[in-house]
Amino acid sequence: MSDQPLTGHECPGDPCTIVIFGASGDLTKRKLLPALYNLKALKLMPENFAVIGVAVSDSNDELYRTKITADIKEFATRPVDDKDWEDFSRRSYYIAGDFNNPETFKHLSAKIADVQKTWNLPGNVLFYLAVAPSFFAKVVEQLDIVGLTTETAGSWRRVIIEKPFGHDLASARELNADLTTHIAERQIYRIDHYLGKETVQNIMVFRFGNSVFEPIWNRRYIEYVQITVAEELGVELRGGYYDHSGVVRDMVQNHILSVLSLVAMEPPSSISGDSVRNEKVKVLEAIRPMEPEEILANTVRGQYGAGLINGKHVPGYRTEADVNPDSNTETFVAMKLQVENWRWAEVPFYIRSGKRLAAHTTQIVIGFRRAPLLLFGKNIENNIMPNRLVIHVQPDEGITLDIHAKRPGPSINIANVPLEFSYSDFGEHTAATGYETLLYDCMIGDTTLFHRYDSVDASWRIVNPILDIWQALKARDFPNYAAGTWGPEAADHLIEKTGHKWHHYLLDR
Repeated sequence: MSDQPLTGHECPGDPCTIVIFGASGDLTKRKLLPALYNLKALKLMPENFAVIGVAVSDSNDELYRTKITADIKEFATRPVDDKDWEDFSRRSYYIAGDFNNPETFKHLSAKIADVQKTWNLPGNVLFYLAVAPSFFAKVVEQLDIVGLTTETAGSWRRVIIEKPFGHDLASARELNADLTTHIAERQIYRIDHYLGKETVQNIMVFRFGNSVFEPIWNRRYIEYVQITVAEELGVELRGGYYDHSGVVRDMVQNHILSVLSLVAMEPPSSISGDSVRNEKVKVLEAIRPMEPEEILANTVRGQYGAGLINGKHVPGYRTEADVNPDSNTETFVAMKLQVENWRWAEVPFYIRSGKRLAAHTTQIVIGFRRAPLLLFGKNIENNIMPNRLVIHVQPDEGITLDIHAKRPGPSINIANVPLEFSYSDFGEHTAATGYETLLYDCMIGDTTLFHRYDSVDASWRIVNPILDIWQALKARDFPNYAAGTWGPEAADHLIEKTGHKWHHYLLDR
């Protein structure tokens, strides 16, 4: 297995103490611990560090070390080196406590001081809130009360929070007001693990590192953009959460709109920090919130019923565990958005996402305007698809460009020919959780891949009117697509109105 750095950086992060709230949860054992271990194996973890887990479960340092040793053996994405893990384990500590109890934070403050003294660590502390969103503001408030968010003597204090960043526009603004009462915006790292994916990060390199594409990346040459995030899985064990969320809150408001902004943004003045985030916000601000009649015309919602996935019968959404049997929650969405600026005016951005669909795939399709193929004959013009560029985010990361070429022979016979690049062409690469780059960037203070509040606010302004209309007008046809299909027929009608169709690449080639 290759030991090439995941981030492109060669220097390790700043020496620091990492505090994980929710240390006994699934996110910690499945993603965070393996990601931190990967950074250590890649020499990107600081040589001097400590990890303190905080959770309500009764435990102590030794029991916690035993637990995480068992967890890493089960969930590591690379072979675990005994020497590396021994060092990681002995630098790991645990505090049992209720997040609503001020005493928990007093104990944490004392523990941090002891650990810093033991390992001769500076005052840098990274707090990761792997907890329910209802605890975000409470934890930050308590950290502030005991002085743990105060930055002194050149040290930093940073707080990572997971989505969702609010349930709607009003709650997002309330959460931000609560957070910024106790910490500065520059200390808040709103994490989106989707932006840790290699191919998502490669969008910027692809666009701005290749002179052949940026000159044609505009309305003159591009006819439409499609972004698809499709899952074969249902809600699994997340029925209680999902039934109060839905696919728009779970995927569109954060992941998909963030990817869209990377595709559509103007070239930044630099490739890091606020330069990139400024341009992403401009894209979101250029997507005008739709009026009620536009929402009815340009959005489709769906909910899956029973069906077949890989030949196996699966239940409908309303019969999933912890789901209301009369639920009106959407598990599928398709919509047409317009980025109303000089680069993208009149270019539709089609987005869709759903659960229990026909395949597990995430892809971005750039559809170019049709070349004047009539000079080769009318049949050729009618039968040849326009050029398209497909960025495959998952499961197989890569890029495909469809071009036109003549088949060998005496007559003019033109065919679509795919030019393909796969990340596997780089050779074996390190298996990752998607969190490595983001954790490392937080340790070095690089905010590029994290959401700034104005982008959160802008994305909620786009989806909030849609959710309001859907709340007021209950869906009467749910469930309206069978598991194992590509969603409701209305989603096909939505895109066909403008003469396009959804691309199930590479499935429909």
